[in-house]
Amino acid sequence: MAEALAEETEREEEDYRLSGELVEEILDAVEQEDADRLSELLEPLHAADIADLIEQVSGHERREILRLWGRQIDGEILTEIDEGIREEVLASLPPEVLADAVRELDSDDVVDLIEDLEEPQQEAILGALDETDRAAVEKSLGYPEYSAGRLMQREVVTAPEHWTVGETIDFLRKAKWLPDQFYHVTLVDPGHHPVGNVTLGRILSAPRASKLIEICEEEFRKISAYQDEGDVAYAFNQYHLISAPVVDEDDRLVGVITIDDAMSVLDEEHEEDILRLAGVGDESAISDTVLETVRQRLPWLFINLLTAILASAVISIFEGTIQQLVALAVLMPIVASMGGNAGTQTLTVAVRALATRDLTDSNVWRVVRRETIVGLLNGLAFAVVMGAVAAFWFSGAQLGIVIGLAMVINLVVAALSGILIPLALEKLGADPALASGTFVTTMTDVVGFFAFLGLASVVLL
Repeated sequence: MAEALAEETEREEEDYRLSGELVEEILDAVEQEDADRLSELLEPLHAADIADLIEQVSGHERREILRLWGRQIDGEILTEIDEGIREEVLASLPPEVLADAVRELDSDDVVDLIEDLEEPQQEAILGALDETDRAAVEKSLGYPEYSAGRLMQREVVTAPEHWTVGETIDFLRKAKWLPDQFYHVTLVDPGHHPVGNVTLGRILSAPRASKLIEICEEEFRKISAYQDEGDVAYAFNQYHLISAPVVDEDDRLVGVITIDDAMSVLDEEHEEDILRLAGVGDESAISDTVLETVRQRLPWLFINLLTAILASAVISIFEGTIQQLVALAVLMPIVASMGGNAGTQTLTVAVRALATRDLTDSNVWRVVRRETIVGLLNGLAFAVVMGAVAAFWFSGAQLGIVIGLAMVINLVVAALSGILIPLALEKLGADPALASGTFVTTMTDVVGFFAFLGLASVVLL
């Protein structure tokens, strides 16, 4: 029964990603220059899967796919392609194909598509839009980068606050410009200020004579066009929003943000945090070239080299101690490694809590106290274990005591570093995920070596 369930789960998971066999078939069709077979294989796939394929293959294979099949690419696929190769893909498409692709997109998708492109490519795409759409996109591009104004779509379904359900339904049936997907009708007053949201479900279930203002959602939040997109994503996640109107400095309605765009921002921020914690930059992707990957990782490796030199300098202070007792050289990496791992555990929790805003001024010292106690208890537990191991291994009870004390000191310092360093970086206005890992590792290495070797010098020699 358990085996059957595991096989079924594996099959379900396989349905959500490109199979190796399918990718091989696609690349074989490309190699044979069989455009009809390539179209037959790609046509059933979701736009996101096609984008994944384009990202995962080599540069040469990507160019060949676009050469054979590029005329069938649409705007939805373009918006799914990673920013790292999007410019290359756009440059390879015939102008008429690109024009048709962008015309079918909502304004927020067009903005996302072109905001990082060079000016000539931006102009080429803007030139494919009609005057109304072009003006809407240019207006959005006028807002600061990473703001709600860049994230919003300009196509908003609105209704006067005095309308009835019947009037609204008749309006929606006649309108030809409605977005492909929307969740609310936003009510506006005569000054075009948003005053409420009504879900489509309530409109369809209420009597025609009902006033829209009477069936508004209780939870209604407006977002400033200048609000940081990270704050917008947090609000959507925190307050379970589906869509929210965006207003300008005069509180007039200028657009709407929907949950799919907000969750994309949240996903991007989580991905950036993971990449930064690993010290590989915040824009790394599997489609990057060798030189791009080296450029992103080299600076952080160089910083790690400097911190390693600092740790080695601490060791050199106790060179005579190590020469007299070689066992110290054997046990040193254990103390540093345990401290580094413990610090990373606390650091990961702290950075995540800061990102989700669960770690605040009201609870910070309680969390610091908890992590310190956890570090102390873990240190005591491993002090007993390593003390016994060292005493048995090298036939010396004093050596066991030394490494036990060093373990306690380093794990407490690791816990404190793991939470206080990201907190300090945030207070200084820096991203806590950007450099915390390097600082925490340095702290645990230096303290671990100094505590262990210093105690050995005092107790054993």
